[in-house]
Amino acid sequence: MLFSSMTFIFIFLPTVLLLYLVTKKELHNPILLIASIIFYAWGEPKYLAIMLCTIIINYFGAIAIDKFKKHKKSALILTIIGDLGFLIYFKYFNFLIENFNNIFHTNLSILEIVMPIGISFYTFQALSYVIDVYRKELKVQKDIYKLALYICLFPQLIAGPIVKYHDIEEQIESREVNFDKVNLGVKRFIIGLSKKMLIANTMGAIADKIFVQDPHTFTHLTSWLGAIAYTFQLYFDFSGYSDMAIGLGLIFGFKFLENFNYPYISKSLTEFWRRWHISLSTWFKCYVYIPLGGNKEGKLKTVRNLSIVFLLTGIWHGASWNFVIWGIWNGFFIVVEKLLNIKEFEHTSWGVKVIQHVYCILIFVIGWVIFRAENMTYAIHYLMNMFGILEIYTDKITYKLPYYIDTYEVIIFVSAFLCATPIFGKMLEVKNKIKMAMINLWLLLLFLTSAATIASSTYNPFIYFRF
Repeated sequence: MLFSSMTFIFIFLPTVLLLYLVTKKELHNPILLIASIIFYAWGEPKYLAIMLCTIIINYFGAIAIDKFKKHKKSALILTIIGDLGFLIYFKYFNFLIENFNNIFHTNLSILEIVMPIGISFYTFQALSYVIDVYRKELKVQKDIYKLALYICLFPQLIAGPIVKYHDIEEQIESREVNFDKVNLGVKRFIIGLSKKMLIANTMGAIADKIFVQDPHTFTHLTSWLGAIAYTFQLYFDFSGYSDMAIGLGLIFGFKFLENFNYPYISKSLTEFWRRWHISLSTWFKCYVYIPLGGNKEGKLKTVRNLSIVFLLTGIWHGASWNFVIWGIWNGFFIVVEKLLNIKEFEHTSWGVKVIQHVYCILIFVIGWVIFRAENMTYAIHYLMNMFGILEIYTDKITYKLPYYIDTYEVIIFVSAFLCATPIFGKMLEVKNKIKMAMINLWLLLLFLTSAATIASSTYNPFIYFRF
């Protein structure tokens, strides 16, 4: 089930919220657990068993870690193997077979495997739980239903943010639902929905028109338009989902940590990764980078640790060499900035700040082209087009720039530029009654427009569903 669907917005969510508000607190967790299972099973019920197996594996794995002190490392390893086993099979098996065939010239069969939605996210949540129990940073949860709620809680089940158990441990036990939280949650949900339906989908339509064509058959300006459109699509699609998830969490009394902090205003790639997909960056920092030694064992090992983290970040995003190269691309610049001790300079001149910002934008836009392209050959040709070093077949250019972007899309482009900055960041914190009334009216208009867009659309999947 999609957040951006009529079924979710007008049937599922109101029904669950009504049941939640009219029942005793003792029933809140069971209601959310049942709702989460229905939510996940709605689209692909056959993969519900995989998620339930993940819950069982981590429930008993954590108990074994807690109970058998002498063998807790073995218990942790077996639990991790169980978690990653599902992820590797469903997400990477065919990729591994394809590369094995290419390297050894074999002809092993490719299986028809469909990756369960959300498996990358709920697997990492489960892993963080058992690792924290192993580290004695958490007490083991002996109520399997509470652990199940943590792993499959529907607001952040499909595409994050990746929530660590200790961040919501107390909230699972007891939480307060009040008008202020519901009010703020609804507003945050509307903002996320608007980002998705009005900006991300519009930008996606532009990018899709361009990326489907041979890079030899469109102009350099068109290639930049496609790259920038996808840059905005990805941000507003994913941050929109995170806003909706955070808003839904508030509605039901949960407070999730922020997942985006205006990454496109960054002045270095290091800063960018502190602002982009914060929950994933934090996860890799806590469970990979620091255990490897972080930056405390000399520059050589710091470079190694950062390289491993960003290689894994690329692999996490998908079973394709594009994602591997994208991870290496990001890791390379992170390492260079670390070695050169490049930081966000607060007192540098205006000119230096502009140069830093342009540098950062250029790096992540190039990265998003690699991320978006179907394969590396296409990505290289597309980038060559962007920088004017690809031969353009002028006789095969079918469409000129106006085909890709009309007046409405220009308005959305301007809106995307503005909304990618903190200019409206404090909008929901306004205390003035008149200003708040105007904001509420504006949010209502956004909701009605988004709902109308949903009604006229057939399918609105989020980009990160496939990661």
